[in-house]
Amino acid sequence: MTLDCGICNPALIRDAEHIKAFARDLVTAIGMKAFGDPIVVHFGTEDKMGYTLVQLIETSNITAHFSEDTSSAFINVFSCRQFDKQIVREVVKNYFEPEVILMHKVDRVVPDYSFRPI
Repeated sequence: MTLDCGICNPALIRDAEHIKAFARDLVTAIGMKAFGDPIVVHFGTEDKMGYTLVQLIETSNITAHFSEDTSSAFINVFSCRQFDKQIVREVVKNYFEPEVILMHKVDRVVPDYSFRPI
């Protein structure tokens, strides 16, 4: 699942501790188990400046980048285990107050290896 969030609250996407709290709360809200602490790094130059988040979870990862120039957030939740996508949307909305959220969902499936072409 990816969320493209526009016109976020600028103060919230520029706060490393707030972003870490978001990662912890999101993991809990969707019933996942974190693998280690969230990693939040601020880097970039000029109009590419912002925080990036990486949170490993037992079933894959949560990543995000927060663009200070455009007050945008780009959030990815990747898991081979099902989760409630509306809960993800609500947690993102509550933490970053975006005016616009575009959600993209892809359901992952394990390929059927019983058929093997020659």
